[in-house]
Amino acid sequence: MSIIGNLFWIVLVGFIPALLWLLAGLLLCVTIIGIPFGLQCFKFARLTLIPFGAEVNTDFSSHPIMNLIWLLLFGWGLALYYCAVGLLFFITIIGIPFGFPCFKLALLAICPFGAKITNL
Repeated sequence: MSIIGNLFWIVLVGFIPALLWLLAGLLLCVTIIGIPFGLQCFKFARLTLIPFGAEVNTDFSSHPIMNLIWLLLFGWGLALYYCAVGLLFFITIIGIPFGFPCFKLALLAICPFGAKITNL
């Protein structure tokens, strides 16, 4: 089921955002200060491309300062965005399966440093 869900996700929703996350990660990795943030963008690109069958395990305590910086600069806006998109998907019956990955991305947006993405 996760293969079919990922194929539909890539075609309908995930391909362009994954490319944008990849580009943001590459641009952030150009500077020394941006490398840790760029690596987190690569996590987003991976989860945005194939979210079905993946689980996000967050650990705020492993890098609390970096997670706090991320949360203040990017995280709260990204989490609100992904929650709003997830709720929009839940409005329609057909979009409900696409709403769940949005909430995984919102969880990752809150504290990506130390988060592990595992495939089930």
